[in-house]
Amino acid sequence: MLKIGCHLSSTKGYQNMAKQAHEIGANTFQFFTRNPRGGKAKPIDEEDILQFQKLCEEYGIDVILAHSPYTLNCCSDKPDIREFAIRIMKDDLERMEYTPNNLYNFHPGSHVGQGIEVGIDFIVKALNQILKSDQTTTVLLETMAGKGSEIGSKFEEIRKIMDGVKLQEKLGVCLDTCHVSDAGYDIINDLDGVLDKFDQIIGLEHLKAIHMNDSMNPLGSHKDRHQKIGEGTLGMETFEKIINHPRLKNLPFFLETPNELDGYAKEIAILKKCYKQ
Repeated sequence: MLKIGCHLSSTKGYQNMAKQAHEIGANTFQFFTRNPRGGKAKPIDEEDILQFQKLCEEYGIDVILAHSPYTLNCCSDKPDIREFAIRIMKDDLERMEYTPNNLYNFHPGSHVGQGIEVGIDFIVKALNQILKSDQTTTVLLETMAGKGSEIGSKFEEIRKIMDGVKLQEKLGVCLDTCHVSDAGYDIINDLDGVLDKFDQIIGLEHLKAIHMNDSMNPLGSHKDRHQKIGEGTLGMETFEKIINHPRLKNLPFFLETPNELDGYAKEIAILKKCYKQ
């Protein structure tokens, strides 16, 4: 079965997200742990979590993906910004244990002129402070488009981060289709080649989720502008190949396209029709 969902608002709680997902034909979803610009998170409502878990059983939702705030930067040149990122991620992962065995995604960060090696070193140090041996959540490094001083647009950079982390078993990767294309990986004409390269450098066993986004820009543009499925430079055929690829089809797919709920429902329905059991 295709595991497909989209980004939902968490402001009304976990139960509401499960219901919204079910209503639009999704069987998974992504959400922000708190305001996407950072700040304080709402207190956990344990009754809400209990009812949410019951709905997950009813709706067949067996995995969800939490996304860290966009403002976090583990490799900033400012110590207070790095410390803020570590504090928020630690708190997020404690909260994730109320819904165990799920996924938590974050952007590796921007080195802001310090250089890639310095930035990677800061990210590694942060993860070694954040990850705990008893956590059930898998933390995902997201592949990035490479705009500005972003780290993570090259598979080699993701690998270097993973190599420096002590609890590597708690780490995985989320591949963003818009980002990898904008970064220069040709998933339109050479999906197999890109997956071979990912496997050689990172290992496909570490790929835990896919962000499904078309791109407003061409291959290698380093822009990161998401577009609706089939309406951008990647095109519908690319997404049909991705969801049916034998090395990918069992992963959860999360839409982050410029849509409201009705638009997500349409995209989910289209992708379901393209999916070959």
